[in-house]
Amino acid sequence: MTQGQIGSTHNSLTTVTLRGVIAEREIPVPYSSAPGDLLFATQSEEHRRWRELFSTGEFDHQDLAHHERVELSYRRLRTVAAAVPDARRLSLSATALTALHEWAGPADPGMATLASIHYNLFLGSLLDHDHADRDLDPYVRMDRIGTFLCTEAEHGNDAVNMETTAEYNPASRRFVLNTPGPGAAKWMPNTSLTGGPKDAVVAARLLVDGDDLGVFLFLTPLSDEKGHLPGVHVERLPHTAGAPVDHCATTFRHVSLPHSAMLQGDHGRLSVDGEFTSALGSPRIRFLRSIGRVAMGKLCMAGYSLGATRQAVAIAVRHGGSRLTSGMTRGQRVPLMAHRSHHEPLLDAVATTYAATLLHRSVIRQWEMAGPGERDDVERLVAVTKGWITWAARDVMTTCRERCGAKGLLLTHGIAGQLAANEGTITAEGDNQVIWVKAAGEMLLGGFAPKPVSETAPEQRSLRDGAHLQDLMADIERIWHERAKNRLRAKGVRGNPMARWNGAVSPALELVDAHAHRLAGEALLEAADRVPAADAERIRDLHRLFAMRQIAAHSGELLARERMTAAQVKRLPDEIEQVVAELEPHALALVEGFCVADGVEDAR
Repeated sequence: MTQGQIGSTHNSLTTVTLRGVIAEREIPVPYSSAPGDLLFATQSEEHRRWRELFSTGEFDHQDLAHHERVELSYRRLRTVAAAVPDARRLSLSATALTALHEWAGPADPGMATLASIHYNLFLGSLLDHDHADRDLDPYVRMDRIGTFLCTEAEHGNDAVNMETTAEYNPASRRFVLNTPGPGAAKWMPNTSLTGGPKDAVVAARLLVDGDDLGVFLFLTPLSDEKGHLPGVHVERLPHTAGAPVDHCATTFRHVSLPHSAMLQGDHGRLSVDGEFTSALGSPRIRFLRSIGRVAMGKLCMAGYSLGATRQAVAIAVRHGGSRLTSGMTRGQRVPLMAHRSHHEPLLDAVATTYAATLLHRSVIRQWEMAGPGERDDVERLVAVTKGWITWAARDVMTTCRERCGAKGLLLTHGIAGQLAANEGTITAEGDNQVIWVKAAGEMLLGGFAPKPVSETAPEQRSLRDGAHLQDLMADIERIWHERAKNRLRAKGVRGNPMARWNGAVSPALELVDAHAHRLAGEALLEAADRVPAADAERIRDLHRLFAMRQIAAHSGELLARERMTAAQVKRLPDEIEQVVAELEPHALALVEGFCVADGVEDAR
């Protein structure tokens, strides 16, 4: 496959089941036989552009001091800006924006972080609000770089309680943006002078005549060619262990902003005379609508992790195929991949990475198709997916790093640096644990209905049947859903909401994890129906391996609930062993589907 080639397309129409929040619909899912078509054909042009750009020498690894790496990331950001055909479309399209993240993450985590902030959080926020009279060209051309200031030193996941204020004076028709104390410092945006002049959208409490109307966003100039503007105070923070970015603590001392600074929409409008109107009665909902780009950011962070994960798996499998070691007889030399102890965890990584990528594709389609009445359900699905993919990325990349031995520790090898940077995706756009706790609560309170129990007795079904494996994963969901509901209704803790929730939260989080596994398995199994027969068997084998690992982890519960027989539980390890043996000869071909350029471990 030539560099930059990512499959081809045709105009077939396949029915794709998007279970969970949206009914089955017909969606074009093109496929041809070139490597990578299963994962990339539906958006091949978007992926081709970025794969080609980030495969150039400009994005090779450079051993630099931290501040030099940050400066390099900003220069590379402008290279990306020059390659963007339409910045407005990029910011508004989940397909286009996540494709950028999938290739930018493994190429340069710092640059990818800056691009995510500028195009999604900053420019996307401007586009999502009233902007007909706003000049966006400086941000489209990247004459000025945009950043996003929401969380504060003492208000992270509870940002709705932030303290920064924007007080409006109808007489002067201006806002005064102010940080009332150290705990309200915006923490930790890229607001230094590195990279050139910057503007920000700043989340602050809107005050009018002493009334607190909730949190809104305000377009705020931060710096020009001479330095930070009056009233803007920026303190560089210590280096993080992940992506090299100029993280800062930022405060405002009575910064004057024009009426046009407020980002307005149906969720909240303020006239020049100070009259406030809103289609939403809840300040909390108005706040969530203001920062709606954070939901898109979850898709972006998942894409960022996916790109790094695919790169790590491809590097590790290629390394295992080319590195020789001792065999089982004297003088024998065999590839590392010949050993079951080496290739089995890597095949698990391949299966998880295929499942994660296909789940991400499915969720993007649901996001882009969702109507107003479906938005809450889809946003919950996005949060579940983001948490599962970014956590899975950590586990997979750790395995791949270890399988590459000492070479895997080198930043130039393309795994260790991305593994550290992935920690940022786990925290960014909502800490995984927090967004899963929220999703768990919603699923217990009506946002989830377990699938009905299969009417076919377990002893009449086979562990080689993908549909049966999916039913077993649905059984796991049902088990944890029932346990969490029972804990929530426990009689002994009535009248103590915290105690009730503390008793229910652990099985509720198990429910969220089981839900993500089932949806990922479903996406992987459905993909087998969209590929030629010669490829379909390998995809079904990946599904069997992925699903049986999940089932094995919960086999005791399934046995106790009579969803598996004792004989099937005993047979499960042998079934896993068999599918691993069947997949091993195809490992290299399967990772070619990730379209990671040959030799990337030498360039990075």
